[in-house]
Amino acid sequence: MVDVLLIILKAGLSLLGLGFGGWLFYRTLKRSDEPQKILAKEIFTVLLVAGEVYLIHRMNGHMSEGGILGNFAPAFVISTSVAAVGIILSIVWTPQISAFMVSPLTNLLDGGGEPPEPKPVYSAALAKRKFNRPLEAIVLIREQLAKFPDDFEGILLLANIQAEDMHDLAGAELTLNHFCDKPTAPARQVVAALSQLADWHLKKAADGDAARAALQKILERFPNTPFALGAEQRLAHLGEAEKILLAQHDRQALPLPEGVDNIGLLDSTELLQPQEIEPGRLAAAYLKQLEAHPHDAEIREKLALIYAKDFRRLDLATMELEQLIREPRHKPKQVAHWLNQLANCQIQLGADVDTVRTTLEQIVERFPNLPVAEVAQRRLARIRCEFKGQEKTAAVKLGIYEQNVGLKYGRPRT
Repeated sequence: MVDVLLIILKAGLSLLGLGFGGWLFYRTLKRSDEPQKILAKEIFTVLLVAGEVYLIHRMNGHMSEGGILGNFAPAFVISTSVAAVGIILSIVWTPQISAFMVSPLTNLLDGGGEPPEPKPVYSAALAKRKFNRPLEAIVLIREQLAKFPDDFEGILLLANIQAEDMHDLAGAELTLNHFCDKPTAPARQVVAALSQLADWHLKKAADGDAARAALQKILERFPNTPFALGAEQRLAHLGEAEKILLAQHDRQALPLPEGVDNIGLLDSTELLQPQEIEPGRLAAAYLKQLEAHPHDAEIREKLALIYAKDFRRLDLATMELEQLIREPRHKPKQVAHWLNQLANCQIQLGADVDTVRTTLEQIVERFPNLPVAEVAQRRLARIRCEFKGQEKTAAVKLGIYEQNVGLKYGRPRT
């Protein structure tokens, strides 16, 4: 029974050794840059080791037949042959053994022997585009997109060539819409594609309606997100951009007013300076804009500053700025800017130190790990200095001095 178990154990260990050796040979062959050369080395190693095993087996037979003196020659042959085989194998496998020993260190420097992640390459297409061969560039891009159909860089490059080089805005729109309609497309890339499409509709075709449709898709697909807020901001000012672009496409002669005669003889040029718009009319225009686009942050901030500067109404300015501050989709930097603006209005319009301090402390509480919190803390440290700067300094009465003293000739008499 014991002999059977020993036989089974030896057979298992032999199979395990053979399996490990086979796996090692396969792994070496797969990871090698020269698989044919490695395969030849492995075949040579197997034959050499098999021949050495056969030789040792024959020499053991001779050693069992002879005496002490008769065993000297077979033992010498065995030891010499084993040493020779070891030397030969060390010469054959030295490059692989040294690479295996040094690989843990080199892997830290070059990232190891793992093959790089396959990525699309557009250098050839960019070169074709540079030499004004857009059709050939499109062919090369489509070859890469056939392998990587969801690569946004290639899709955007293809749309750029279609819109900018081929003047095919419809084709560019089809390319971007095909990408945006995929349910797996990342939100940030979809927003970038639709925003780019809106820009092309404005700049290339002066088509405000198509630009609005592209931005409206952002609102419909990502409602109540920062992406939607950015689209609303652009929609609020799209009319102004459309007027500018239409004026560039349809240039008309601008009548210039007649100049003033003898302008150098006038006592004052105040009448020639452009008249500022009345604050009341400007505020009314801003309110009308906010009725149509309530998320227009730029106009709401301007309205708050008019309330504070021109009407001295801290309550109305606070109401407008707090509406911007409470919007959760705004970026921390913008919110901190509006809190600082509110603090400025409070200082200028007579609020106490505690009120201003409470306003600035909101920045520290809401964004404790951002640079805006550090800036707010520095301002809190010198807040009383800002209040002192607002105080009126006492008027200093100066003496009466002789006029035109610099126009007199000669030296003063002593």
